[in-house]
Amino acid sequence: MFFLFCLVSIHAQEEQQPSIALVSYIKTLEERFNVKFSYINEDLEGLTIDAQKKPESLEDILSYIQEQFQIQYKKLNDRYYTLIKNSHVDLCGMVLDNFASNTIPGATVEILGTNRALITDDDGKFSIQDVPKDASIRIRYLGFLTQNMSVAEFLGLGECPKILMTPHMEQLNEVIVYQFLTTGIIKEKDASITLNTAEFGILPGQIEPDILQTVQALPGIKSIDETVSDINVRGGTNDQNLVLWNGIKMYQSGHFFGLISAFNPYLTDQVTIYKNGTPAAYGDGVSGVIQMETSNKIAEQWKGGAGFNLISGDFYTEVPLSDKLGIQFAARRSATDFLNSPTYNQFFDRAFQDSEITDQNNNSVDDEIQRKEDFFFYDFSGKILYNINDDHQLRFSAIHIKNNLKYAENNITDRETNISLLKQDNLSVGGQLQSQWNNRFSSHLNMYYSRYNLDAQNVFGNQVQQLFQQNEVIENAVKLNTDYQLTDQFNWNNGYQYIETGITNVTVLNEPDFNSKVKGVVRIHAPYTQFDYHSPENTFIAKVGARFNFIENLNTFKELLIEPRVNLNVKLANYLRVEVLGEFKSQTTNQVVDLEQNFLGIEKRRWILSNDSSLPVTKSKQGSVGMNYEKNHFYVGLEGFYKQVDGISTSTQGFQNQYQFSGEIGSYDVKGIEFLVNKKGENYSTWLSYAYNKNDYTFDSIVPQNFPNNLDIRHTLTFAGTYTYNNLKLSIGLNYRTGKPFTEPMDGDQGLDTDYTPSRINFKSPNSSRLPEYFRADASAIYSFRLSPRINANAGLSVLNVTNRKNTLNRYYRVNDEDEIETVDNVSLGLTPNLSFRINF
Repeated sequence: MFFLFCLVSIHAQEEQQPSIALVSYIKTLEERFNVKFSYINEDLEGLTIDAQKKPESLEDILSYIQEQFQIQYKKLNDRYYTLIKNSHVDLCGMVLDNFASNTIPGATVEILGTNRALITDDDGKFSIQDVPKDASIRIRYLGFLTQNMSVAEFLGLGECPKILMTPHMEQLNEVIVYQFLTTGIIKEKDASITLNTAEFGILPGQIEPDILQTVQALPGIKSIDETVSDINVRGGTNDQNLVLWNGIKMYQSGHFFGLISAFNPYLTDQVTIYKNGTPAAYGDGVSGVIQMETSNKIAEQWKGGAGFNLISGDFYTEVPLSDKLGIQFAARRSATDFLNSPTYNQFFDRAFQDSEITDQNNNSVDDEIQRKEDFFFYDFSGKILYNINDDHQLRFSAIHIKNNLKYAENNITDRETNISLLKQDNLSVGGQLQSQWNNRFSSHLNMYYSRYNLDAQNVFGNQVQQLFQQNEVIENAVKLNTDYQLTDQFNWNNGYQYIETGITNVTVLNEPDFNSKVKGVVRIHAPYTQFDYHSPENTFIAKVGARFNFIENLNTFKELLIEPRVNLNVKLANYLRVEVLGEFKSQTTNQVVDLEQNFLGIEKRRWILSNDSSLPVTKSKQGSVGMNYEKNHFYVGLEGFYKQVDGISTSTQGFQNQYQFSGEIGSYDVKGIEFLVNKKGENYSTWLSYAYNKNDYTFDSIVPQNFPNNLDIRHTLTFAGTYTYNNLKLSIGLNYRTGKPFTEPMDGDQGLDTDYTPSRINFKSPNSSRLPEYFRADASAIYSFRLSPRINANAGLSVLNVTNRKNTLNRYYRVNDEDEIETVDNVSLGLTPNLSFRINF
């Protein structure tokens, strides 16, 4: 009777306790079936079992325990059994949101302490084999709290359990960044623009996130000649921009004569653009700042990608070698020397065959020309990431950019052959040490070496006269930047930068005999300081600082420049803020634009140093006031600015008139307004941008002293939109601008002065004429799909200049062998299609 009472009691406990410890349950089995189990207590600790739903027979119960907990049983005889815990188990599960209503595809499941990880499939499911039972599991996804649990805890949730993820909730201050145009483009609170390439959506005419093409979608930033190597920020020339890659100043930025960016966008993590209000830490560029940074974190798992288009192919990868060591690498090479695609033909025509020549009677000059080219380019970039410990990180970066061209032009009509050779090379290496000394003080040490080299050779039609040109830039720099958090509202930034730049220019002409070699070195010592403040509710944000440049050109001049910087952001009302920006800046390197009429003119721009005689230090002053309004995904931005730049030379501005080689020193000032309105919805974005610039030169020794700048584009208008439907992204855009100024010859016989040998052109007042208006429509489409749970892919199609409109980008004049004035028009890209295919894993 007592034994029967015990069995009833045990059964009652099971009814009352649907989930009990496995150790306790094993003891009930011993009493219930009159058997004995041999096991290690640690193997069963922490495991629980649902006693109500178990089979009735002992063999079925033990089979269930084996399947559920990966605990093997063995029957020794009718009374004795052994239970042995497996050291490894197979796991499966499904990841859902905390309402269990939506699966979470792409969530990361990691086995901590190993290098094993995977992502959930489209249904949120995952499975992984041979997992150590003493391991821990981490499940994470952006926007949700990370889940950590032991394998034992995971097994206790049942067979292939559902893992519910809790959304990450955080109390935020007022959002004062503005996301506009497309995903991945953000206007920050200090008025800078950030491009996040990983989140980049789509823009008209682009199927890949070309960094220097993308920045031209922003108001106030354009390329008048449709290239990435000649970007104009608020009326400035390209050499007045500071272009940085991982803290290294770049002296070459383009491939294919500036039509393609030289920086791999898939390894680049973030791009920051400043048009004004630049932090005191940046110098050496009187116009804009374009700062590119690759990812600064060691990848949690191996990832990468590869792709190709009708111009080139590339790949990139990020590999974690350990918890403390990782590498990044990217490479790209053109297919132009073995693939003759429609895109290549259009790019080639734009670079070489885009000149339409007419005589003084406006009749077309039709010489029979045969052209042959051998052209290719490549770039490599890499980064080593080493975490010394949690507070000190070491980074090493390197980039190599190469362009190589051999071009022969045979004029059958005149029986002349011109041969041109061009080699352009940029090699840069740098190192960074980032240190967090305590919770308030941090430092960043950056050092780099950069070398740029341009070698050009022209063999003229007579096959006797040859011209050799070489331009070499070598720069060494070190920069120490420190941040000290004085209070929760105040931050103090200090630093020091040393830059040594040496530039060599060689010109050799064999007939007539001419040999020139000019070499110079400039050293800059630049301490700087800046205070950052934000009020508790961010109603007022301020950055105020100064940079002190001590400039020394060996044996030529020394100069001290103090450059104040100010950046203020004030909340006027809900959704409305006003920003006030101002800066003084300077630079000691410029590009001389000689022989601009040559077809290699773009890439034969040669870097030179300020020497305080033929070219002083270039200095700028800029101020602007802007307004930003955003509510319900509707953004309006309006900004007015004034910029003055002193110390420019006619030889650096690309003149193609009577002042092309005069070397006059002067200035220019720009007054402008930039306007942007953008409406975004769940799956669309549309925007209208407008910029007005009045850009004028002042040269005291030229008559008249004031005249329009070569980059004076008065009105620029862009209307564009993007639309996303499931995995398909579409974009179309229209671009309009007024024509750029140029200088015409005098009318009639007065246009040619034959008193000189060779004859010279008599020009009208500089830049007194304008080219026709520019109009271009672009479109693009990208379709994304998944090849496997680990591999994503996308295919893209873009068309530049959909209407095939012939836009004149530039016009200049020259005298031919018959003493006639010829008009040369450089025209834009025609209708240019491009295709791409990429995979990412």
